[in-house]
Amino acid sequence: MKSNKWNHLRSILAHVLLIILSFMCLFFFYILIVNATRSHADLQKGFSALPGSSFFTNLQNVANDGTFPMIRGILNSLIVSGLSAAICTYFSSLTAYGLYAYDFKLKKAAFTFIMAILVMPTQVTAMGFLRLITKMGMYDSLTPLILPSIASPAVFYFMYSYLQSSLPLSLVEAARIDGSREFRTFNQIVLPIMKPAIAVQAIFTFVGSWNNYFVPALVIQSKDKMTVPILIATLRGADYMNFDMGKIYMMILVAIVPIIIVYLILSKYIIAGVTLGGVKG
Repeated sequence: MKSNKWNHLRSILAHVLLIILSFMCLFFFYILIVNATRSHADLQKGFSALPGSSFFTNLQNVANDGTFPMIRGILNSLIVSGLSAAICTYFSSLTAYGLYAYDFKLKKAAFTFIMAILVMPTQVTAMGFLRLITKMGMYDSLTPLILPSIASPAVFYFMYSYLQSSLPLSLVEAARIDGSREFRTFNQIVLPIMKPAIAVQAIFTFVGSWNNYFVPALVIQSKDKMTVPILIATLRGADYMNFDMGKIYMMILVAIVPIIIVYLILSKYIIAGVTLGGVKG
């Protein structure tokens, strides 16, 4: 009897805690939406939990600002983030499959090398990366924002762990006996099995690339090639006479929409991917 009461109390406390956490997460998103509906003058007056009447005005101001290519910036971010997510998940899955399914002399050394790269901060290699892309003629282009996604140690490790828990090597051997070539085996047998893990990492990679400011700020100079984070920083750094807080909140709100769409499309795979791919069963 005491055990049932204790379990009931734990359930109530867990639900209360989840409600508080959900409120804390959604409250700031709600405030962002509210601020996007208020004018700069209203925002100067202070906090308000009630929506304003300047939503379409702020949206029109951002869209019609000739010095601020909003549509082009969103398109650039979509191209960079979408291609980065696709390239990162595919080649990380391919690398993980290669190290998992094959035995060769340098297998442990290759795995250790990849894990060593994982702990290396991006800032350490930034100047060397900038010099390299300048010499290759890729400065002020979107290419350097996409190609490095091929090598992602964190995504590789997640995929490797997922394969350990979900892909029996007997299935690969059976495909080889049936005459299936290695790339066909990977593309038609292994990839469908890895779909939950790929969806999870695609979301994380897309969001990480979409919010990335450091590398684009180093590489991009032309306004028509800027991504969303750089454009938002440009708005924030405008002079006082042209500064409009309502436009900034509106741009941030617009920038979040593609992330929400991607999440809604792939969200059904998140729980399965995290549960199955996190720990070897």
